[in-house]
Amino acid sequence: MTDQEREIWTFLDRHLRSIFSHDSATYRATTGEDLSLYEWFVTPHRQDGLDFHFFMIDHSWAGKNLDFRYDLLEPRLQLYGDTAIVSYTFMLSVAGADGIGHRTHNESRVLVRRDGQWQVVHVHKSPAWKAPREEG
Repeated sequence: MTDQEREIWTFLDRHLRSIFSHDSATYRATTGEDLSLYEWFVTPHRQDGLDFHFFMIDHSWAGKNLDFRYDLLEPRLQLYGDTAIVSYTFMLSVAGADGIGHRTHNESRVLVRRDGQWQVVHVHKSPAWKAPREEG
């Protein structure tokens, strides 16, 4: 792994942890104001901007003092100058009163380097299960 690849994966870890640890300042620093995203489990439409995520972070969507870990399964990085595309299957494991639960989805994030700093500018999430046409 090159230094630049390591830098991108370290940046992504900081960005993702900011979401689950309710760290709005880090989320703002690592996300472009021009963010666009598709989150199939929220709405079938594109969302633009940061306001929705700040609402979710500030209102503890993931719970207070959440004991969590995440894993990036089959991670891939495509680097094109100051633009990077990361894709993976995201697995979130959460420990709670009812035991440990897992949630999984496929995810792609587009990052751009602006003024020497990486920022997430686009996110696309899709389900990680068989398509209905593949069900038997």
